[in-house]
Amino acid sequence: MKLKQFTPENFHVWFNHEEIKKRNAELGEEISRFYNENYPGEEVLCVGLLRGAVYFLVDLTREMTIPLTIDFMTVSSYGDGTESTLNVKILKDLDTDISGKHVLIIEDIIDTGHTLNKVRKLLLDRNPKSLHIVTCADKPARRLVDVPVDWVGFEVENRFTVGYGFEIAQKYRNVTAIGYIEDSK
Repeated sequence: MKLKQFTPENFHVWFNHEEIKKRNAELGEEISRFYNENYPGEEVLCVGLLRGAVYFLVDLTREMTIPLTIDFMTVSSYGDGTESTLNVKILKDLDTDISGKHVLIIEDIIDTGHTLNKVRKLLLDRNPKSLHIVTCADKPARRLVDVPVDWVGFEVENRFTVGYGFEIAQKYRNVTAIGYIEDSK
């Protein structure tokens, strides 16, 4: 597929920067309440799935009022294209032993569910005390694998999502809104 070009004319905003900030504050409060009620005072390891989740992870964890640490995994199923290959690769694993720890996977977007399902199974095999998932965006129309998700920021249409960490061939992650690029005719 040919790389789509980003221009102000063909970028369509679903959620602007202020809407994203507001939703992150809501999620941070919901997640903090959950952990404070179920595991008071216990530390949570936030696992960011790179590279897409980095913006979401930073903004979300600033809104959380629980003891936490952060680690990262780099996982890929897209390569440089715009279609998921279903071939999920772990490019960088965690530096932290998660056995007996509360783990919160922080994902950018759930598309087919294959990537998140593989990561979830891999981490569950390492015996965490608990494992929960939050995603910035969910694209249920593309789901091929049912993955249990505890918190969803936004539900989006079945279009290639761009901005706020979402990219096309590693470009446009730094756009402060979430939206899509319309194909030029």
